[in-house]
Amino acid sequence: MNASSAAAPTIDPAEAAHFGRLAAEWWDPKGSSAMLHRLNPVRLRYIREAVDRHFGTDPLDRRPLAGKRAVDVGCGAGLLTEPLARLGAAVTGVDAAPENIAAARIHAERQGLAIDYRPGEVASLDQTGFDLVTSMEVIEHVTDPAAFIAALARLLAPNGLMILSTPNRTQLSKLAMVTIGEGVGMVPKGTHDWSKFLTPEELTRHIEAAGLIVSDVTGLSLSPARGFIFSPGTGLNYLLTARRG
Repeated sequence: MNASSAAAPTIDPAEAAHFGRLAAEWWDPKGSSAMLHRLNPVRLRYIREAVDRHFGTDPLDRRPLAGKRAVDVGCGAGLLTEPLARLGAAVTGVDAAPENIAAARIHAERQGLAIDYRPGEVASLDQTGFDLVTSMEVIEHVTDPAAFIAALARLLAPNGLMILSTPNRTQLSKLAMVTIGEGVGMVPKGTHDWSKFLTPEELTRHIEAAGLIVSDVTGLSLSPARGFIFSPGTGLNYLLTARRG
C-alpha cells in the first residue's frame, strides 16, 4: 500500500523554513538546538523502556531493535534517528526541511551509519510496515494534527509501536517555553505557537480516531539539578505510546 493514498498534506512551509535555517547548528549541544540535546537522553530512555515492554526484549540487550524497521518523522538532522540505528533498527528519517536532511546525511555518513533520510511530507512516504514510529516535538508544528496522526498510523506494522512527545497547552508551558524559553534565548524565537500545543486528551482523541490505542502517557518536567525527568504531571510536556488494537 502506498502511504500517500488519500492523505492530506500537513507541512507548514513557514515552520519548515524556520527549522531549515537552524540546520547547521543542529548537532551543536550549545547551539540553537541545545534544548533538544537536553531532552534527548530522557526521550531515549522512554523509547527503550517502551520497546522492551512491547516487544519483550531484554533490557540489557544493546541492540533491541535488531531486525526491526523504524521511522523517525520530523527527524531534524538526526538527533534521535542515529541512536535508533545504533539500537539495531533499519531506520528511515523524514523531515520537512531539505536543509535538515542534508545535515543529517552528512552527519550519519561521518558516524558510519546507514540511515535512509527523506525530505518532504510523511504522507508521501512510499513505505509502510514499520515496527516503530517516532515523532518527537513535531505535532505542534503541523497544519492538521488529525491528518498527521492518521499518516503516522498508516506507517505502522500490525504489531507496531508509535511514540510521540509534545508540549501540553497549559499556562506552565506558555511561561516556560515561550515567555522564558524564547525570551532569554534558550529556544530560538518563533519556534513555538502556544495555541497549536495539544493536551493529552486532544492527542488521544486523534490517535483513537486513527484506530490506535494509547497505552501510556508520561509527563516530563525540568529539574534545575537533574535536567528533564519523568513526572506524574503533564503540565509542561509529555511522552505518549500508542499501539494497534
